[in-house]
Amino acid sequence: MNMYMTFGTPEFLHKFTEEHPNETMIQLQGDDTTLLLHETEGSTVFSQPRKYEIFDQTGTLTNNGFFVFNNIPVSEEGRPVFEHRFKNRAGLIEEEPGFVAIRILRPLDSDTYVVLTQWEDEESFKNWQTSQSYNKAHAKRGTSEGIDHQKSIFPRQSFVTKYVGQTEQ
Repeated sequence: MNMYMTFGTPEFLHKFTEEHPNETMIQLQGDDTTLLLHETEGSTVFSQPRKYEIFDQTGTLTNNGFFVFNNIPVSEEGRPVFEHRFKNRAGLIEEEPGFVAIRILRPLDSDTYVVLTQWEDEESFKNWQTSQSYNKAHAKRGTSEGIDHQKSIFPRQSFVTKYVGQTEQ
């Protein structure tokens, strides 16, 4: 399964969803940008997208809710270690109230992985961040056992972007 992303104005991106009603496309609005996701087994209709392979997923993405993208640059030699961690994750996030879906995206044209989670609303996401599940999933962070301790894996700082689903234009 593949995930493609492109940016543009809300009106321009909405045309893609109208022109391709049988494709899984989700339009998201951020603070200062609009993003269109295209999840498909095949190729995309976007001319210059960011390209990813989905290597782990749970749930079905929908057009509404709160979306969090954890963008994590990973060095070439760090990819196997990073992917192993996610393939062997506890899966506790899926049990959290308000959780909708997760996609772990392997970049096909950059070094930045994306951990995309969808929540019913921002409050559900914030509740997860203060939950025991979150603490357990991140228990080794900042310790000698944590993946973040292996500095050669991460060439740059990770960053988070947040969006809300756009069900209507």
